[in-house]
Amino acid sequence: MITENELNILSGEILDASIEVHRELGPGLLESVYEECLFKELTSREIKVERQIELPIFYKGDRLNSNLRLDLLVANQIIVELKSVDCILPIHQAQIITYLKLSDKSLGLLINFNERLLKNGFKRYRI
Repeated sequence: MITENELNILSGEILDASIEVHRELGPGLLESVYEECLFKELTSREIKVERQIELPIFYKGDRLNSNLRLDLLVANQIIVELKSVDCILPIHQAQIITYLKLSDKSLGLLINFNERLLKNGFKRYRI
């Protein structure tokens, strides 16, 4: 298991990598483009990251035929949900919180690349 300090360091590295992608590309592209570039950036920094991870859904103990998809899962600990929208809405926040609950992970990052300054589109969620 990863310590709280290690989670903080890793989330800082994810923010740094996201800023690098945003510097290179700017706002206004599709989420899938940012996902691919952030995956490449994190991998180049030797950070363990997986893309489009299926998250099974259970209802009253039964596994459903449907799955959710996590944009990125970093170090098997941090869920990263990417957006490219005018503004983060409550539904986006609910989405990352639900992903955290269903995956039994404790830290999620919601990153909106459609911001002039990426730090304004970076939100951290703990449960």
